Amino acid sequence: MNKDTNKGYIALLGWSLNAIEAAENFDRRYVVVAPDWAEEYCTKHDIPYVSWHFERLNDSSLDIAEKLQGMGVDVAIPLFEETVEWAGAINSVLMDNPRLYGQSLLLRDKALMKRRAQLGGIRVGIFEEAHDKGDVIRFLKRVNQTLLKLDGDPNDPIHLKAFDKAGCLGHRVIRTPDEVDTIPDEEFPVLMESHLDGWEFAVEAWIHNGKIAFLNISEYVTLGYSVFVPASPELESYRPQITAQIEKLIKAFDIDFGLIHPEYFVTSDGEMYFGEVAYRPPGFKVFELLERVYGFNAYQASMLVFDPKTTPDEVKAFFPREVEDAKCYAGCFGVYPRRRVVSRLEIPEEVEDDPYFESHELTPPMEETVTKRTAFGTHWGLIYFKGDEAARMKELLKNMEELDFYV
Repeated sequence: MNKDTNKGYIALLGWSLNAIEAAENFDRRYVVVAPDWAEEYCTKHDIPYVSWHFERLNDSSLDIAEKLQGMGVDVAIPLFEETVEWAGAINSVLMDNPRLYGQSLLLRDKALMKRRAQLGGIRVGIFEEAHDKGDVIRFLKRVNQTLLKLDGDPNDPIHLKAFDKAGCLGHRVIRTPDEVDTIPDEEFPVLMESHLDGWEFAVEAWIHNGKIAFLNISEYVTLGYSVFVPASPELESYRPQITAQIEKLIKAFDIDFGLIHPEYFVTSDGEMYFGEVAYRPPGFKVFELLERVYGFNAYQASMLVFDPKTTPDEVKAFFPREVEDAKCYAGCFGVYPRRRVVSRLEIPEEVEDDPYFESHELTPPMEETVTKRTAFGTHWGLIYFKGDEAARMKELLKNMEELDFYV
């Protein structure tokens, strides 16, 4: 596609073929910043590329910002959790705004993030940092003491999360002091949180000039397993409150542009609690689901709102109307083997025959013994569904949990 030199020149931080394809078919110039193993592919396919290893930021980190600045790049877009801090550091140089680096640290460190949200008047659960197993046991006891638990009552669980990993990575649920012994020492320090009973959901909000340009609500059927968009009419009925929460978040974190992916809980009395926020595309291929539903490319949407040369009229023309313009519901299910030993992939007939079934990206098992999941773990691949009814989609995704795909 012809590139418009009057528009911004974009650096994509991290390796994503879907993001590259979107950039290729968009009117902005772009360059991919990725480790050197990507060089051969980029050369072969004429993809503009700069080599960089995303280790911890250090004294040489400025090199990449200066290199991109010398090329005339206007903005860096993080594609993964690990590149959010890098985008902040680079954009603080490209845009001559040191605050952007500090902001990226808040959007990476889950403990700092919760404190910042609290300062902005946003509701959060009880949370603390843990430096060792003793801290975890004390927190578990204190939380349950606060909840006025009696001897013999089952404990309310607590959640342990890595400070700076994406979503479910490193997420553990702890109910008893004995379970604390299973945590390897190298996982510390971690963030500990009280358990919130409620309906958990996620939001994808594209922000331009400090205002929401498009807000999607993603409904989890089971966290770590399944999601669909747009949300069901029951969850969409909270849209006004959710929009108000996102506006609070934009203000609290001083966000002027970009894509945010926060998670929230709605409790039984309708109160809304903030879980966490990411400054990158969501997992579980939600961008791809949105394209099936609305027809717009969510990676291009991010390039649009990140680009400092984008006009408000351009943003307005790009996005459809939330929910009203949705053509269907699209969902996906992450498959985890349910057996300890597997020999082959076998898609159940009832899945392939379902009118909502679209496609899958499961591959035959590489090894027979399934690694035991300690925390939430990583799924083995996704199955995609598309259909007209939210209730049917929800039921279908829930039923997937009872099926064996690896036998």
